Amino acid sequence: MLNGLTTTSVLLQAIAASQDGTWLNNPVITEFFWTAMLETILMTVWSTFFAVLLGLPLGLILVATAPGGLYHHLKIARVTNQLLGFIVNVGRSLPFVILLIAILPFTRWLIGTSLGWKAAVVPLSIAAIPFFARLVESNIQGVGFGKIEAAKMAGATSSQIMWGIQVREALPALIQSITVTTIALIGYSAMAGPLGADGLGKLALNYGYAQFQGDVMLVTVVGVLVLVMIVQATGDMLSRLVDHR
Repeated sequence: MLNGLTTTSVLLQAIAASQDGTWLNNPVITEFFWTAMLETILMTVWSTFFAVLLGLPLGLILVATAPGGLYHHLKIARVTNQLLGFIVNVGRSLPFVILLIAILPFTRWLIGTSLGWKAAVVPLSIAAIPFFARLVESNIQGVGFGKIEAAKMAGATSSQIMWGIQVREALPALIQSITVTTIALIGYSAMAGPLGADGLGKLALNYGYAQFQGDVMLVTVVGVLVLVMIVQATGDMLSRLVDHR
């Protein structure tokens, strides 16, 4: 019932605003929208960077220590694989909102505050690392076994095979995985807005929802949509450029 009344109020305000010429001519949009957009972009870019920086080697280690992997013969391979797999599974199973709240003391200790877009990068990165690691694992497992065997016969080391064969051959898929992770982080950043982070999510909640400003809500939704479309188009283009099959 309450949601119905809220929706009706927003619609009535939108109709009234469109009639008196104030629709989309809102000081909130002109003063805060681009700042919120920049904050969302910064949160997404930095958290994607850390997700790739830590998630890529984590995914490679999961593949290398699995049965039949490059390091499966080592005594600690099985234990390492099971331990890392458990950590990744736990990280992926936690809902982002719960994770964000749970690590507030750690975020405050690391950044000095739990508010703002910089603080939001911490939970965003922690949420994205295990997610991206599993994507990397799947991408690397898709590399043909024959190419790895040929590299071994040619005398390549395990490190050379990992980075020169597996990563290189899986690069188009890895770029698509980065694209998927980035788009997911855009959504996560909007969820973090109401819980202390800045960005489009905070703008949508504080003005679009709480103050029934339908034009602010509309503009923030369009802003998120545009960001997603740009990221997807860029990822598709880069993936095609590095795909030499």
